[in-house]
Amino acid sequence: MDLNELVLTSGEWLRGSGPESDIVISSRIRLARNLAEFPFISRATQSDRTEIEAVLRDRILQIQESGELEYVNVNELKGIDRQFLVERQLISREHAESEGARGVAIDRREQVSLMINEEDHLRIQVMHSGLDLQTAWEQIDRIDTLIGQQVTFAYHAKLGFLTACPTNVGTGVRVSVMLHLPALVITRQIDKVFRSLQKISLAVRGLYGEGSQAMGDFYQISNQITLGKSEIDLVKQVSDIVPVLIDYERRARDFLVRESHENLHDKVSRAYGILRTAQTISSEETMHLLSSVRMGVNLGLIHDLQIPTLNELFIHTQPAHLQKLRGVELDTADRNIERARYLRRHLNKDGDDSGKN
Repeated sequence: MDLNELVLTSGEWLRGSGPESDIVISSRIRLARNLAEFPFISRATQSDRTEIEAVLRDRILQIQESGELEYVNVNELKGIDRQFLVERQLISREHAESEGARGVAIDRREQVSLMINEEDHLRIQVMHSGLDLQTAWEQIDRIDTLIGQQVTFAYHAKLGFLTACPTNVGTGVRVSVMLHLPALVITRQIDKVFRSLQKISLAVRGLYGEGSQAMGDFYQISNQITLGKSEIDLVKQVSDIVPVLIDYERRARDFLVRESHENLHDKVSRAYGILRTAQTISSEETMHLLSSVRMGVNLGLIHDLQIPTLNELFIHTQPAHLQKLRGVELDTADRNIERARYLRRHLNKDGDDSGKN
């Protein structure tokens, strides 16, 4: 797969075309699997890792799911290309930063991603735009079955699937949704909501999963426990709570429009203005401002932007994407200048690169 071909697209998780996509960015399901005849990655030798990678790569590429899968040897990629795949949610940060034989198989729509030699021998991921967990589950279940027909997964009759991390033992499934919750942040209800989620064993993480910070008011909600529950139960647990969160966010947005319309409009307009005129801007500030603008578009406060365009800006202004679009590696200061230039170019429809010297 030529990663340069992916640069100009947005990927499945930012298409903005799925159900409830004004608030739910994506639905994702991951399965952790290990081959029975090899030790876990933490105890595997380099020779083991090489053999695991060869076995799984061969089996995976025989699967036809959502179009032909293409394989990327992550171990051979430059750092910027590994970070590029992280930004697209196609591999984890741990997979990017690891060493030794490892790879990822990706379909052209970027719905399917199969990571080899991450924390487990195999991490299967399916991601759909908007709130679409049931379809994502049906797709990943088919893939898991197809691979399971060709290899023997580590499995215990009582415990279920055996995984490197004890929290994944059982089904090995992580069900998650990525939500955009700016109004709950503005109205300072977000912490109360998260405390309630933790009481029912749901985890809250940032944009790039475990250990990452929330950027642009994006949050991932996922199950914490897999042991003792079926895959269907876990999908249902997350599926049942997401509409409640959507309702909370919509109520908070309605409150802001009703009780603080001028302040809200001012916040959105200022964010839009800065993005259109800034000469230098960080990735973090960009995400924060784009979040306000995205809410403004959904509330009808901005009329000359479409959500898919905004979603594209979210990913194209990330550090690795920005450098690949430019075709050169840039230090932090130059990235901030290039990011501002990119935003001005894409947000000023008349072609005027506002404020450009």
